Amino acid sequence: MAEPELVDVVVVGLGVGGEEVAGKLAEAGLTVVGVERDLVGGECPYWGCIPSKMMIRAANALAEARRVDGLAGTVQVSPDWAPVARRIREEATDDWDDRAAVDRFVGKGGRFVRGAGRLDGPGRVRVGDRVFQARHGIVLGTGTRPSIPPLEGLAETPYWTNHQAIEVEELPTELVVLGGGAIGLELAQVFARFGVRVTVLEASDRVLAVEEPEASAVVADALRADGVEIETGVRAERVDHDGSRFTVYAQDGRRFTGERLLVVTGRRAHLDELGLDTVGVTADQRYLPVDDRMHVTDGIWAVGDLTGEGAFTHIAMYQAAIVVADVLDHARRAEAGPDASGTSSVVGGAVGAVSAVGGAVGGAAAGTVPRADYRALPRVTFTDPEVGATGITERQARERGVNVQVGVGRLESSTRGWIHRGDGLIKLVADADQGVLVGATSVGPAGGEVLSGLVVAIHAAVPISQLRHMIYAYPTFHRAIEDALRDLR
Repeated sequence: MAEPELVDVVVVGLGVGGEEVAGKLAEAGLTVVGVERDLVGGECPYWGCIPSKMMIRAANALAEARRVDGLAGTVQVSPDWAPVARRIREEATDDWDDRAAVDRFVGKGGRFVRGAGRLDGPGRVRVGDRVFQARHGIVLGTGTRPSIPPLEGLAETPYWTNHQAIEVEELPTELVVLGGGAIGLELAQVFARFGVRVTVLEASDRVLAVEEPEASAVVADALRADGVEIETGVRAERVDHDGSRFTVYAQDGRRFTGERLLVVTGRRAHLDELGLDTVGVTADQRYLPVDDRMHVTDGIWAVGDLTGEGAFTHIAMYQAAIVVADVLDHARRAEAGPDASGTSSVVGGAVGAVSAVGGAVGGAAAGTVPRADYRALPRVTFTDPEVGATGITERQARERGVNVQVGVGRLESSTRGWIHRGDGLIKLVADADQGVLVGATSVGPAGGEVLSGLVVAIHAAVPISQLRHMIYAYPTFHRAIEDALRDLR
């Protein structure tokens, strides 16, 4: 057995959250080992947020050009995927090379190790034949991977996940999308706008099933207008591939065929690969539970998708800030003992780091660590129209016993929506007893941007009476919030 090498912190998994934690702790003066088996930066910069939004930006440009007819003349649009693929390869991903990200981390004082890290007992991480002993803690940020359903025949076919869909340089003529969630719908609309015949198969009775039914209906109509065929209530049981075409067989006897098959049926953390049993933590669960300071167990933190709080970059970054503050606080106390001023040095001479980080996360006082608060967690589906949502849905509120009030304002009834000829809505879910919003959905051309004010309203528990007494700029999309407030009942 290799002799353990003593360091301050080991971060296993340098996705968005892990990279942020490792970089900040290294900048604070701790000796940090960052371990990554794939690409530093994780899913977001290479196959998620950034390249997919490049695709969406291009597809939306095509759609907007086609809207010139009837508004400002006539146009002819000829889609070309080549510049989109080139931009993703050259500008977003460096041809799926993470050298710049590795250099960025090392430049902050971190030490990078390529490989699959796993726990090897309290405070220890093994990477191949090397073992690191962490004085102040271990941070897990290993993310999730596509959750592939156990359909007969699927594993033997050349199906796509979101990775192949992002990397594609030549578009297929036909695409079957298995899964009608956010990723599936975003990609379906992109490919349809570039001329691909797309069919979306969803097991639930509606697409975007985690959001409000009203949002699902608007998005489904928009995709159908783009030529996407949407089939709900489809429970696939078998997949065949004859060398050139896929066939998806449903339990009810229906068959769906296409040149390519994109499987986007969710994601899961692979906890069985992390050696959790060596520290007394069960790996037999879909995600890794953490407390409000991201503790898994004593001396181990986790950030990002594997915590199950949502597969969003902004959650990973939010959690990372909490972990940085908590690890530094732990290190300070271990080195210097309790210090209410929060200014004692930690290993490497990081003076006042806890206070500085705490101040940047929710305005925490010196020497304190912020706690995670997901009440107003924002999420956006970047279809056209966009779906922004925060808090809980009407159904969730009723299931929790909330005395629910619901208000809906239709975007097309607002002046800006009418001018824009856009379909959408604002839906508010209120707790009538408390007089505050507990959930909100914004669907429209700028649904994600309109959401910001609603996030603040829920996070700060702004009284509904005060929201009604605000001034909403005219004519804007967000003015439809006022209509929804009037409709609360």
